[in-house]
Amino acid sequence: MATSPEERDKEAATPSQEAAAPSLIRIILADDHALMRRSLRLLLDSEPDLEVIAEADDLTLVVRHVQGQRPNVLVLDLRMPGGSSVDAIRHLRAQVPSTQVVVLTMDDNPVFAQQALSAGALGFVVKDLADEELPKAVRAAAMGEEWVSPRVRDRLHVMQDSLGEDKLTPRELEVLRLIALGHTSIEIAAKLHLSPRTIETHRTRIHRKLELTTRSELVNYALARGLMKT
Repeated sequence: MATSPEERDKEAATPSQEAAAPSLIRIILADDHALMRRSLRLLLDSEPDLEVIAEADDLTLVVRHVQGQRPNVLVLDLRMPGGSSVDAIRHLRAQVPSTQVVVLTMDDNPVFAQQALSAGALGFVVKDLADEELPKAVRAAAMGEEWVSPRVRDRLHVMQDSLGEDKLTPRELEVLRLIALGHTSIEIAAKLHLSPRTIETHRTRIHRKLELTTRSELVNYALARGLMKT
């Protein structure tokens, strides 16, 4: 009896003892800059086992392509028009679990890597190293393996250790970072597409969890953990 696309997704998303990448990895490439997409497509298509089957320049098109074509891997710019790329990752991982996600970004701050991985991405690649790193990350993701740019990996592990100790969520960590950088609650709310009241709630939780009372203490905490590096 024929299986539905949803059933095939569930089967593909189930780990096996001998996981292996498909012989041809089908990729959707999402970036809002045409020249960057062209460069990345040439890079990926030059590999014999990789094929870009569609491109997208906003998140609405990303969702449509992934749901319609169900690629092995989505290569997604972390900052795309049309909403939050992190939220899109969560949505697509729930709706199309057979499609793995590799995130591309200009920013090597481990906060962004933590957000992407927590949302369900398997890869995190810094754009200026894409020539070397992106094919590796795509192949790893197609096999269900995590791949993080070595430039970010060590700082990410340090940060994750701090997260475990202080029990901050990825969202609280990003709010902390923006507070430490001097942004107001209104500015943070605009950046994260949240309400100022929600940001104030995050502030209260951060102060309580870290047992810190002043902004200068938060700045010192963020500096000590490398959260303000770009």
